[in-house]
Amino acid sequence: MSTETFEFQVEARQLLQLMIHSVYSNKDVFLRELVSNASDALDKLRLAALRDDAPGADVSDLHIEIDIDAESRTLTVRDNGIGMSYDEVGRLIGTIANSGTAKFAQELREAQEEAGAEGLIGQFGVGFYSGFMVADEMTLLTRRAGENHGTRWSSRGEGTYTLARVDGAPQGTSVTLHLKPADADDQLHDYTAEWTIREIVKRYSDFITWPIRLVPKAASGDTGGEDAAQDGDAPEGAGTASAPETLNSMKALWARSRDEVSDDEYHELYKHISHDWREPLETVRLQAEGTFEYQALLFLPSHAPHDLYNQNYQRGVQLYVKRVFIMDDCEALLPPYLRFVKGVVDAADLSLNVSREILQQDRHIRMMQRRLTKKVVSTVKDMMTSAPDRYATFWREFGAVLKEGLLSDSDNRDTLLAVSSFATTHSEDEPTTLKGYLERMKDGQEAVYYLTGESRQSIENSPHMEAFRAKGIEVLLLTDPVDEVWVDAVGEFEGKPLRSVAKGEVDLGGQDDEKADAEREKQGEEFAGLVGWMKEQLAEEVKEVRLSSRLTVSPACIVSDAHDLTPALENMYRAMGQEVPRALRILELNPDHVLVKGLNQAYKERDDRAGLAETAELLHGLAVLAEGGRPKEPGRFVKLVADHLERAL
Repeated sequence: MSTETFEFQVEARQLLQLMIHSVYSNKDVFLRELVSNASDALDKLRLAALRDDAPGADVSDLHIEIDIDAESRTLTVRDNGIGMSYDEVGRLIGTIANSGTAKFAQELREAQEEAGAEGLIGQFGVGFYSGFMVADEMTLLTRRAGENHGTRWSSRGEGTYTLARVDGAPQGTSVTLHLKPADADDQLHDYTAEWTIREIVKRYSDFITWPIRLVPKAASGDTGGEDAAQDGDAPEGAGTASAPETLNSMKALWARSRDEVSDDEYHELYKHISHDWREPLETVRLQAEGTFEYQALLFLPSHAPHDLYNQNYQRGVQLYVKRVFIMDDCEALLPPYLRFVKGVVDAADLSLNVSREILQQDRHIRMMQRRLTKKVVSTVKDMMTSAPDRYATFWREFGAVLKEGLLSDSDNRDTLLAVSSFATTHSEDEPTTLKGYLERMKDGQEAVYYLTGESRQSIENSPHMEAFRAKGIEVLLLTDPVDEVWVDAVGEFEGKPLRSVAKGEVDLGGQDDEKADAEREKQGEEFAGLVGWMKEQLAEEVKEVRLSSRLTVSPACIVSDAHDLTPALENMYRAMGQEVPRALRILELNPDHVLVKGLNQAYKERDDRAGLAETAELLHGLAVLAEGGRPKEPGRFVKLVADHLERAL
């Protein structure tokens, strides 16, 4: 047996230090993580055996063992599951996580509080390393089912680990922890005490579907504590080991009635499934009976994972068939816009040999997806009225994802619109629903007005908002990238069109409409020459120049035609590799602004308009900047500004 020594990657060393310095408020959770990993390994082996993918594997008595040795102060968590190969150990254990380590390191550096760092660990599924909270050294022995040679991994958590190929290793994986001394002040319990192990397993892992067996070592000076005294039949000083004891009930929570299960048990199942240390925001139960029977236990998380918008984000819930684990991330059961939902679905009438390809075509799966989707969305709707604080948390974390369903899920679009909230000029802090917006609409208002942008501040400072602010008309402030798309796809809400304040012409009306019309007609005649001339000067940049009814303070703004793509949407399509022709936009002038009035006067009085052409170009550039864009030639624009400032001094 040859042993090689390796160094952990930088991110791994940072995590080890975090673990060793007790980032978790409760160190008992190390056992939950190790048992959870063992359970996953057993699930994978049983599924492989059902599909004949694990030749020679022993599946006669799949179980988890916890072996404690008080004299040597070791605790071993052992399973006879799928195991790992030499390469898998180096890849999965030595590097902590297959993806996201750079992001993890960045967030780790930014997390100053213990609670924040604890949450990061849960996101990356690195619970194996929680063992270093209670151990000075960890040793892992594993053999992949069907292979002849095993692998031993060992580390003291000090920056290096060793790997060795070994013969004679049993199928599965065992993790041995060389425990630190008990320290009550540091909440470090004696994990060689049987009663401690029983209590932890019952609290965290009772729902595990595999037997978790305690294999105590009976020796003189037994440290079994209270349980040793209670058992009390063994003769003093007996050196034989007692029979293994199964510690968990093994009854799936989703198969038990709601009255039999506590919220804490549901929350522990969620943590087991999601590797999230926070409690879920909401638990969703569903039981379907009839021609196609299934049970579902779903959870809405309270915090969005860091990689929720990554293309490789693993979405989907766990799929079981008649209590047999089939798939860890079944994407077919929920649409992509509900990819944050975690949980379990147990179907009674699917094949045990079902594949992802078959699931995509199975009509029963499509029926389940429709039912599960409606149940999740209706749960969010119920939260709005019954638990507004939880709803506010949910929308803050997952609102942008849920709005993707407005594009893809026409069946549930009305319900999704009803549960959506938006920032609005009505309140700086409280978002509004579309229904709330309609209730506050002014008499005669015919549309729901909105404006998209990168941030609330940039939208509120946009020139497009001036007339709406002056007339006290509420505007939705949409800052998520998906907002650029869904507003066009939806089009209206309860008969009221959704209209961008940066598109088309705006006619907000008023008490003196006839007088206003007469005034606009007079201004149109007065500025006709300037408007026509500027259109010629800026022909390569704009499709039209016209007087504006939406400006009260700014001299000019850029708007799109009612059916044109916005610049942000154009950029979004180009980023996705789609060629989009550049659309010329409209320059609107404020006829009441002193700069536009002066430009019009100069146009009428001067024969040489070379200098005016530069001013027109500057006016267009200022309008582009005001909406967050950039002039076509920034260098030339800066030079024109400098020249005009110089002449003004």
